Amino acid sequence: MRIACHTLGCKVNQYDTQAMLELFEEKGCQRVDFSQEADIYFINTCTVTGTGDQKSLKLIRRVHREHPQAAIVVAGCLAQRDAQRVMLPGVRLVIGVKRRAQVVELLERALAEDTVLCAVDTGGEWEFEPLRVCRHEGKTRAAMKIQEGCDRYCAYCVIPYVRGPVRSMPLEAVEAEARRLSQSGYREVVLTGIHLASYGRGMGYGLLDAIERVQNIPDIARIRLGSLEPGIVDRAWVERLRAMDKVCPQFHLSMQSGSRGVLQRMGRRYTPEQYLAAARLLQGAYPHCAITTDVLTGFPGETQEEALETEAFLRQVGFARIHVFPYSRRAGTRADAMAGQVPEEEKQRRCGRLIAIGNQLESAFVQGLVGSEQQVLFETQAEDGLWEGYTPQYARVRAQAGPGELCRVRLERAQGTVLYASKL
Repeated sequence: MRIACHTLGCKVNQYDTQAMLELFEEKGCQRVDFSQEADIYFINTCTVTGTGDQKSLKLIRRVHREHPQAAIVVAGCLAQRDAQRVMLPGVRLVIGVKRRAQVVELLERALAEDTVLCAVDTGGEWEFEPLRVCRHEGKTRAAMKIQEGCDRYCAYCVIPYVRGPVRSMPLEAVEAEARRLSQSGYREVVLTGIHLASYGRGMGYGLLDAIERVQNIPDIARIRLGSLEPGIVDRAWVERLRAMDKVCPQFHLSMQSGSRGVLQRMGRRYTPEQYLAAARLLQGAYPHCAITTDVLTGFPGETQEEALETEAFLRQVGFARIHVFPYSRRAGTRADAMAGQVPEEEKQRRCGRLIAIGNQLESAFVQGLVGSEQQVLFETQAEDGLWEGYTPQYARVRAQAGPGELCRVRLERAQGTVLYASKL
């Protein structure tokens, strides 16, 4: 049988898709591109925003329209949150964020019984599900999900309700999976989680211990970290991290707003001043350090003055890249019931301003790398025939190189946000 997969949302979802795909492959399924004819279409959904919901539902409908005989498997956060909503024509199995290790057996049962099976588990214990990944198709870097769940309950977010409480992959399993990936030829791993900073809570160790386990694997050359909370970053934490020379100096520090008032209403557990202090610690420890972030604009009650505070704060920090999202109402969250909902037109206007600032900051950061020597892991061939890869700061570089090559280059010029380099 042929299986085609499509993932919406975050790196954690990408990891889950790959893990479940490998279970199908172990049973003899052959992966094909999502645009090709397949017997099974696997869709891993996202529900962080209303847009994520609509994209997921639209994709399910399109797949059934184009491939009416195929079996559709719907997994992920929207499936967990609203299973009935995704039980559209063509869907044979709905599975949320539990029982993923049983996905093959559950689909086989649905097909054998000629039924639609909803295997979404909303009760019982939440444990770290022992999924594993051995490879990532067509990639030179591999994501490793080492943490699940969140207990922050920010006012705008449904994820703690969907993904459950904090739980972590045991240290020994972290090391074992990193070794498997290194044996498959991966030189770079990305440690990810829903709330990565909580890794190891209640287990007697923390995120730095997991990083050290991966650091000690000889064939792993680079370690990249997923999204971090600024509260984890203090001087002692940075000093210990700095001793691990494989860690890439690109840190995605979750921000959401640069306004103290908005952060308080969101239920975020830091102030702009605390965020800036964390960013400066990292920038001071790593030359050409890249700080990236997410910004949520148009949160209920956000005034024009507060929006301008965020704009000024972005420039003050000096981000290498920002991802901008308009606030999306989510039923069941505190923010959904808040007064002062910002009109959609105004949210889009503010998004446009923030995106423009982000583009300026990214261009300035990339230009600041010109003249430096960096290590680049080349991944894909660009349309101009050069090979393209990324520096430790996740800046895009093109040069005469080869696939999977990891080498030092001199960055000679920037064209937009792409750097051109010569090998040393």
